[in-house]
Amino acid sequence: MGTFHHDKGELHGITVVVDTRGDRVLIGRCDTMDEQGIVLLDADAHEDGKDGRTKAAFVRQAAQFGHWNRYARIVVPAADIASVRRLGDIAAD
Repeated sequence: MGTFHHDKGELHGITVVVDTRGDRVLIGRCDTMDEQGIVLLDADAHEDGKDGRTKAAFVRQAAQFGHWNRYARIVVPAADIASVRRLGDIAAD
């Protein structure tokens, strides 16, 4: 059996998609998620419309091909989070 970190939340170690209330969407490995926010490791981020892609298109591409690890660690405050989903739950078209 592996090491369990019960204090880190149920998504600890899972690659997730964090959609913000603004134009940004992030994808990364969940380290910690609590009432203060979420900490992502080995993450990437996208601004809606950048390079002609919507947030949804960016997420679909990551679901199909994976994401780049552009940032070692990103902290997203809870007030900025619209939703958190497992990347594996998103259909890659």
